[in-house]
Amino acid sequence: MDDLVQQAMAKWPNVPDCYGWLGLDARGDWYMRDEQVQAVGPFTQSKGSRLVHEKLMAFIARNYVCDAQGQWFFQNGPQRVYVELEATPWVLRLQPDGSIQSHTGTHARMQRCIVDEHGRLYLDTDQGFGLVHSQDVYQAAECIEAGLWVPQQVLAQKLPNRFGYVRSPQQQQTQQVRT
Repeated sequence: MDDLVQQAMAKWPNVPDCYGWLGLDARGDWYMRDEQVQAVGPFTQSKGSRLVHEKLMAFIARNYVCDAQGQWFFQNGPQRVYVELEATPWVLRLQPDGSIQSHTGTHARMQRCIVDEHGRLYLDTDQGFGLVHSQDVYQAAECIEAGLWVPQQVLAQKLPNRFGYVRSPQQQQTQQVRT
């Protein structure tokens, strides 16, 4: 986490959390979701504006972490901006040398390979659980055919519980407020 972010957290410890304003899609792209976009529906229906500003995306990537409940967020100074996930907290890219890199640019080591009933391929890594980017499925299939990876079948609906992440912190927050 950036030093300036940590200093802001210490200076302003009681800033309310932010829900619904940031999303991560299945291709590893960040989306800004204003009130109008959120009013149309959840992230899977209404993504918003794709972020393209490289320094902003790098700042988000450096300050992207998870809380104890499995909700992923971007620490924006003193404020937690919870992230709506289209699929998983990580989107993983296979590199030409066979290494694995997350959507934030950090390297990861595979621990286990997972496939769901729709044929989507996931990796459980030392960094966490992530979806293999759609452009890298052919390369991943070569690893499977060579016997380097042995996928385990898991139903898509069971993935968040099994791997400890929340796809919609906004929906979870709304449910908690109602009870």
